[in-house]
Amino acid sequence: MKLFLVPSPLGNLQDITLRAISTLKECDLILAEDTRTSGVLLRHFGISRPITPYHSHNEHRVTAHLVQQLRGGMTMALLTDAGTPGVSDPGYLLVRACIQAGIPVECLPGPSAFLPALAGSGIPMNRFCFEGFLPLKKGRATLLKQLALESRTMVFYESPLRLPATLRDFEGCFGPQRACSVARELTKVHEEHVRGTIREVLDHFTKTGVRGECVIIVGGNPE
Repeated sequence: MKLFLVPSPLGNLQDITLRAISTLKECDLILAEDTRTSGVLLRHFGISRPITPYHSHNEHRVTAHLVQQLRGGMTMALLTDAGTPGVSDPGYLLVRACIQAGIPVECLPGPSAFLPALAGSGIPMNRFCFEGFLPLKKGRATLLKQLALESRTMVFYESPLRLPATLRDFEGCFGPQRACSVARELTKVHEEHVRGTIREVLDHFTKTGVRGECVIIVGGNPE
């Protein structure tokens, strides 16, 4: 009876840990954000275990049933498409429910997109705040106004389609000269880190376009 949170590679399958492979091979059931994406990983490492979807569209509906199965003695491994479950991905609801039910929860160490992006940004990382995905509309302007005063380095996730608009919002709220770095396609063939000011990074992606999921690092308010 245990729930394992198993980080999955961001892109390069060699980044999975030996412990993660062992856990996936031995669990009774694998919960996958996308069974097709996880299926590629599992087939690559010769892992053949029962798999079922667990994502943001069904987690409210199936969590109680999964807890029942866990209390009955099952062991489960939760996989998201890339990175550590629960970090801007499904996982929190199930972890909370397991803790409330007295079910052991164990999170394996492993990939998470914001750490390599932050470490490679050249922006101070001794103190930082993780903001994940910004609200699309409601509350966005208010949050950005608050973050304009944040002294710590800030970490954001963004989709390629929304990156230019988000950088323009940052330019308006934080100023064009604030330090910025965008990492995209981490661990993949076309990995790229674009560093400079917010204006310089925005100019780069305005000219070249954007592909792949992005991590944005923005320096804190120096004042």
